[in-house]
Amino acid sequence: MTSSPSAAPATLDVEAIRADFPILSEQVGDRPLVYLDSAATSQVPTRVLDAQREFLTHANSAVHRGAHTLAANATDAFEDAREAVARFVGVLPNQLVWTSGATMGLNLVAYAIGNATLGRGLPGSALLALQPGDEIITTAIEHHANLLPWQELAARTGAVMRYIPAREDGTLDLEPSASTITDRTRIVAFTHVSNVLGIVNPVTELARLAHDAGALAVLDACQSVPHLPVDFRALCVDLAVFSGHKMLGPYGVGGLYGSDEVLEALPPFLTGGSMISRVTLEGAEYLPPPQKFEAGTQPVAPAIGLAEATRYLDDIGRDRIHAHESALAARMRDGLREIPGVRLLGDAEGVERVGLWAFDVEGVHAHDAGQVLDSRGIAVRVGHHCAAPLHERYGLTASVRASTAVYNTEAEVDAFLDAVSGIRSYFGVSS
Repeated sequence: MTSSPSAAPATLDVEAIRADFPILSEQVGDRPLVYLDSAATSQVPTRVLDAQREFLTHANSAVHRGAHTLAANATDAFEDAREAVARFVGVLPNQLVWTSGATMGLNLVAYAIGNATLGRGLPGSALLALQPGDEIITTAIEHHANLLPWQELAARTGAVMRYIPAREDGTLDLEPSASTITDRTRIVAFTHVSNVLGIVNPVTELARLAHDAGALAVLDACQSVPHLPVDFRALCVDLAVFSGHKMLGPYGVGGLYGSDEVLEALPPFLTGGSMISRVTLEGAEYLPPPQKFEAGTQPVAPAIGLAEATRYLDDIGRDRIHAHESALAARMRDGLREIPGVRLLGDAEGVERVGLWAFDVEGVHAHDAGQVLDSRGIAVRVGHHCAAPLHERYGLTASVRASTAVYNTEAEVDAFLDAVSGIRSYFGVSS
């Protein structure tokens, strides 16, 4: 469940927040860094760095294995981190699987369903098995990480891929979904917020359509969890993924939420140490979720860092963060609309959104536009943002994307707009 910011949210002390992020004092040449690429990777506050260092300095040990004091302390810290992150997204600790990130989580689910289809499952796994002609539904706006694993699963099982279309303004066209989602649909996978469009999609409605067809609802929440209050169980999805490095946390860690029923039925994907209860030379018995999906050495220090990132975000207040970033997004949109030759992608009216905009500068390649901004100390993303089909929908191969976070300021947005206004003249492109 997402909630809109309150009518009069308390103003953030952004300068105090910025002091928590050492990298924001960096220079790019002789220019102060203006970091507008948080949708790719957010920056990390000192207390998250300190939490990892504290663990590595005083408790570093393998978890769920050793019987000595250090190992017990490490295991306690690791599971405390799971509890904190699970609480942050509204789920129970046993419903949160540690992954290396959202891409890993989506591949885990797709390959586990493929294992169920091959008969390599557990009691209940047969309910997840796909048959030739079964349907996997995604949308036309997905990141490649929520597209390619399903394409591969379809290729292995004979399932058919189908797509919910997007309107010109970037909103999903749910009217044809009643016919797109049929009684052959087994999986409906969709993003909470597109990393190109920034629009918050109607998750509960899509989940309802999936469940009415007897299908699983799978959510990519990478671009929502850092910016909105998110409760996966209230959103009624069966599975959801997110990444730590997009939510002020470390690289190499993320989460997969699954309902009790689905996690019990999913067969394991990776196998090896720590996820078994019994092994013989003939076979194995697996631990219950979430350990069933956590083979091998775990990302202990990153998980502890991610837990601290969730505490940091909660200390600020996610409603307040959303209100702040929404105001920056509106300021950015209004300014970009006024610049001749700039075309915004996903410029829908009256929709909830997070603080990112992708745009095209007429007559200038996105990479060249990005270089001009970089010369002014402004870090943005250029390319297709791992969403090539969506760019093709708009007749583009690439775009420029500016994305905000809790540490960005109005002055930074204004500096960005001033720099964008000079791109076309820099290249001698007439208005």
